[in-house]
Amino acid sequence: QAAVVAGTADAGYDHIPELPAGTVAPDAAYLHITTNNTIYGTQYQAVPELPDSVPLFADMSSDILSRPLSFESFDLIYAGAQKNLGPSGVTLVIVCRELAESGAANLPSMLDYRTHIKNDSLYNTPPTFSIYMLALVTDWICEQGGLSAVAGVNCRKAADIYSCIDHDDFYRGRARADSRSVMNVCFNLPTAGQEAAFVEAAAGAGLVGLKGYRSIGGIRASIYNGMPPAGVTALVDFMQEFRRRHG
Repeated sequence: QAAVVAGTADAGYDHIPELPAGTVAPDAAYLHITTNNTIYGTQYQAVPELPDSVPLFADMSSDILSRPLSFESFDLIYAGAQKNLGPSGVTLVIVCRELAESGAANLPSMLDYRTHIKNDSLYNTPPTFSIYMLALVTDWICEQGGLSAVAGVNCRKAADIYSCIDHDDFYRGRARADSRSVMNVCFNLPTAGQEAAFVEAAAGAGLVGLKGYRSIGGIRASIYNGMPPAGVTALVDFMQEFRRRHG
């Protein structure tokens, strides 16, 4: 039986929920979190503290390898490659061996992590090109100086955009300051018409993919590891000029 132990729906998902001591029952099978919300632009700033008896599972698809984390605090991590690791078609899984060995005996072979552990992830024909590309990306991360160096660049990129948003009330950030994502900067303009004009004008300036998620609209700047600082500078320059013309 699944249970939502904390949520921020009543606040429009504008921040990460708190988990005070006692929120998670000691006999819970596990707690699952998504470390970065691409739709609302929120991100866990720290690993939740749980009773020692409760395993922590995490979907890190949109911020894997974007920063150092206490990875030893997690029992299961999974992440699609398509945000920070490489082309789609690969899912990275990091799982405690003891947890994997505790799976039910009647699991289908392909859905049993023990199958893939036993066969060195070669039980079936893997997407070799996508895995090769992922290897090149991890090499690149090492060349940059590792996760600390990558995180420093990512934080500076995000800070530049948030600084532009916070300059006045023309742009309005969706996420609370203590929960802001470094991967997805989500914000609104005063009217939906101005947002549409922003997206159209940005595309004309070579800045594409800025339309917010279809369920909430607005603007979303996704600045994953692969986005160079120059791209963020171009966006901030555009935002400042658009505000000057339309603010």
